[in-house]
Amino acid sequence: MREREGSAGVPYSDLPHIVNADGLHLFCRYWEPTGQPRALYLCPWSWEHCGPYDEMHRTEKLLAGIAHDHVGHGQSEGDRMNIKDFQIYIRDSLQHIDLMKSHHPDLPVFIVGHSMGGAISILTACERPGDFVGVVLIAPLVQMNPESATPFKVFMAKLLNHMLPSLTMGSIESKWLSRDKRQVEAYDADELNYHGGMRVSFGMQLMAAVERMQREIPSISWPFLLLHGDADKLCDIRGSRMMYDNSPSTDKKIKIYEGGYHALHHDLPEVAESVLKELTTWITEHIPAATSGPAIK
Repeated sequence: MREREGSAGVPYSDLPHIVNADGLHLFCRYWEPTGQPRALYLCPWSWEHCGPYDEMHRTEKLLAGIAHDHVGHGQSEGDRMNIKDFQIYIRDSLQHIDLMKSHHPDLPVFIVGHSMGGAISILTACERPGDFVGVVLIAPLVQMNPESATPFKVFMAKLLNHMLPSLTMGSIESKWLSRDKRQVEAYDADELNYHGGMRVSFGMQLMAAVERMQREIPSISWPFLLLHGDADKLCDIRGSRMMYDNSPSTDKKIKIYEGGYHALHHDLPEVAESVLKELTTWITEHIPAATSGPAIK
C-alpha cells in the first residue's frame, strides 16, 4: 500500500502530523520558546494553513505554540473546504490539545484563533472551559455579515443545500485581508491556500456554528481578549462587540483598530506589531505563577 503523502508529495511519516478520529492525517506545526515554556497555546487558524504564521510565534520567548491544518486545508487530508459537520474542527482541536497535555500536563493552555479559527476557538473553549486559561480572538467569525444572511438568502441557501450542496458561491476577496499589498500578494501566490468558491454545504455549516455560538455567548465566563479592525469586510465587527457586551465574563477586553482590515496580524506593519504585543502581553499576564515545563516536541 502506498504511504499517504502531504500536498507537497512528502510522506506523512516524514512530516509532523496527527491522525484524527476519521483516520485523516492532519499536518502539524510546533513553535518552541527560547527557554523553558511557561504556557502552551493552540492556534486553530482560518481558511489558510498554519505556515504563514511563523513570524507571529517567534515573537514570544515564554510560550510554546501548536497548530494543525484543519481537515481539507493546507497539507492535511480531506476534501478541500468541505466538511460534513463543523464539530469535526472542534473535535480535532481537542484531540491535539489532549495529546500535548499528556506530554506537558503542568503547562496552562490558551487558544488563539482568527476568523473561522475564532469560531472554532470559541466553541472549543465552550465545550471544555476548564481546560483553558484564556482565549485570544483576532477578527473572529461570531456573526454572519447582514448582507449575506438576509432571510431570503438564508432560505435560498437551505434550499440549495438540499438540491445542490456542492454548488460553489463567491470566493474570498483577498484584497480585504490586509492593507499591506505584499501580504495580499503572498496570500494569492500561496498554493496551500484555498482560492476557490465556498460550497453551499460549507456555508450552511458556518451558519450553524454561528447560531451555536450565539446560544453559548450568554454563558461564557472564561477570560478572553478580542481584537478587531473596524474596516473588516469579511467578519462582521458587530459580532465581536456583541460577544463582549453579552458575555458575563468578568475578565474580558476588546480593542478596536481604526481602519484595520481582517487579518490584523498581517495588516500594516504598525498594526501587526501592536496586535502581537497585545496578544503576548495579555497571555503572559494570565499565566499562573510558577509554571514551566520541558521543551515541546
